[in-house]
Amino acid sequence: MSTGAIIAIVAGVVILLIVLMALVPRMRARRRERQLENRRGELASRHRDVAAEQQARAHAAQSEAKRAEAEAEMHEARAELHDQGLADDEIRGEHDGNGRTDDADVRDEGAARRA
Repeated sequence: MSTGAIIAIVAGVVILLIVLMALVPRMRARRRERQLENRRGELASRHRDVAAEQQARAHAAQSEAKRAEAEAEMHEARAELHDQGLADDEIRGEHDGNGRTDDADVRDEGAARRA
């Protein structure tokens, strides 16, 4: 082999090493950036899942509160009827179709709520 060929091969290898040394840090930085973006996406997804669960629980609690409020208003309205003397049939013990008085229904509702 001639000296010129050996010098050309060595110069080519040196140039190749210089190019690799310049590209490797960029490749590592890109890989780290991709990993960081993937991690960001995972965490954002988890936070969205937790937010959706909490919103669902809040909605359910709100629905339950509205139901309880409506029930309380119904009992308040019945109390007003009693105060005005418009529901005396319940006091006299008039039975509904099941042979029970409405007062028994009120007691049963209270017991069911406590259970």
